[in-house]
Amino acid sequence: MRLVAADMEDAFAEFGLPGAPGTDEFWAAAGAPASKPAGDGGWVTLFLWRGSEARVGFESWSEPVPLRRWADSDCWYAEVRMPERLRVTYQFLVDDAAYADPLNPAGAGGDRSIVATPDAPDQPHWPVIGADAVLPVPRTRIRWASERLGGRRTVRVHPVGGGGPVVLLLDGDDWLYLHPAMTAFDSAVASGEMPPVTLVFLPAKDRAGEFTCRPELWEAVRDELLPLVAESGVPADLARLVVAGQSLGGLSALYAALEFPGQVTRVACQSGSFWWTPDALGLADPLGGPVGGTIAARLRERPDLSGLRVAFDVGEHETRMLPHCELTESLAERAGATVRVSRSASGHDRAGWRHALLRDVAWALA
Repeated sequence: MRLVAADMEDAFAEFGLPGAPGTDEFWAAAGAPASKPAGDGGWVTLFLWRGSEARVGFESWSEPVPLRRWADSDCWYAEVRMPERLRVTYQFLVDDAAYADPLNPAGAGGDRSIVATPDAPDQPHWPVIGADAVLPVPRTRIRWASERLGGRRTVRVHPVGGGGPVVLLLDGDDWLYLHPAMTAFDSAVASGEMPPVTLVFLPAKDRAGEFTCRPELWEAVRDELLPLVAESGVPADLARLVVAGQSLGGLSALYAALEFPGQVTRVACQSGSFWWTPDALGLADPLGGPVGGTIAARLRERPDLSGLRVAFDVGEHETRMLPHCELTESLAERAGATVRVSRSASGHDRAGWRHALLRDVAWALA
């Protein structure tokens, strides 16, 4: 169907954009993706890219969506159906390269951006950070050459509000360089929403090797890393340790509470990979195995978890993860753990986990 002049002028007026796509007036008004209600529920979100053919890729929520060119302009666009309550990381894919959205001030590292539907809950304490921003990092760093794990890694340590219980952040580099956890924790403590803590950012060198229910990581944390934290000069209460992990990190955090109960008694777990079994990663469908995987089998043995506080969170849109997480949550509670359960407005995505991270660490320390 041929578009008439009036259609050309107000093609995206419902998204608050004036003028014909591709004109100077249009690009001057263009910004972060805008959403409008879909007729049958949910949202339609407009993504804009200026220049050449591209796709918009989403983190663990949808397959990439190709953009269409508007007439013969430099405007490429996609109107993407989104469900209610969704916060998602995305990037523009051009040939073999990936780019953050230059129109969106909310970045997540150098090549990713974040968008949320209008009904997604706010995330207080997490500042809007551009994709090209250099995030602050803690001044204290520990050079850890682990005998048990092999190799060297740099572990950053940050006392929030003067320091306190240790919060061990698995996948620490993501929380340093993609999402500003240091700034967010500073804000949450300053507002009185959690007590002072000492953040320990633990980077992973081999996630599949270190986070999949193996004791070596937690032996190394107990015998090598925590003594180094104690010697760092940063105030740190090692007797009250919170382990916070996501995905395979969440699996590892709960494994540590089961197998090292004298060391780990407080856990904040987002989207734990409780589908994991020793052979799962080699399967065509890793999530298709026994519900709850190895952790559920261990929990059915009814270990005494009466000393454990564990907060579970998983994305509302992680439909295949939910059965694994729900079974693990219920079995942990039956074993005596004090359990908190919540759901985030996201898929399997760190952008959706960040509010739960602050809230659940505060709850674990209550």
